[in-house]
Amino acid sequence: MMYDRPGVLPASRTDFVLESIKEAILYGKLKPGQALVETDLAATLNVSKTPVREALKTLAGSGLVVMSPYKGATVRTVDAEMAASVYDVRMLLEPEALRRSVELGADFTEARSALEEVPDLARRSLANRRFHRALYAGCGNPLLVGILDGLRDQAALITVAGWGLHPTWDAEAAEHRAILVAAEEGFGDAAADLLRRHIQTFADRVVEELPDVVR
Repeated sequence: MMYDRPGVLPASRTDFVLESIKEAILYGKLKPGQALVETDLAATLNVSKTPVREALKTLAGSGLVVMSPYKGATVRTVDAEMAASVYDVRMLLEPEALRRSVELGADFTEARSALEEVPDLARRSLANRRFHRALYAGCGNPLLVGILDGLRDQAALITVAGWGLHPTWDAEAAEHRAILVAAEEGFGDAAADLLRRHIQTFADRVVEELPDVVR
């Protein structure tokens, strides 16, 4: 497990640790429910325990890690309630943000780049995150962008869980292409509708097969 983003240097040791642990979770190297032991992570990343502790607190805030006074830190396990909540908010906000991005003439080059990337299985979650963020980043409302950014890690964790149940990357990639074409051609309402259906379809398929609330 190590920071692996060519050409991008972490701003600090804590950022390095944060990105390393986050990517390990989203790549599936750290499994749902797995204990995150500070001393083990520090040794693996060749750092002290302090940046590991700070990174775990940040990841707990973003929903990827659960902190317990009895169990310590563990990778969050995705359950039906969590997935339904995250996707409910996404369906309310993300299509509207995309519609506004189109209306404002946003540049979707980053979305095209993410779509044309051919990642291995482990990196698909990160490519998916890049694509979706590039759709709403130009909506003109920093608060709306911030809210959706706050959901990205949890949404990515749900996506990984969903692909474990149903490996539907190819079908979703086709949906992504249709959304992007509509956005690039300036059809904001159509792009928003396609995105809403894309999110709804995935949520319907995944939520019903996830376990009930995990405590």
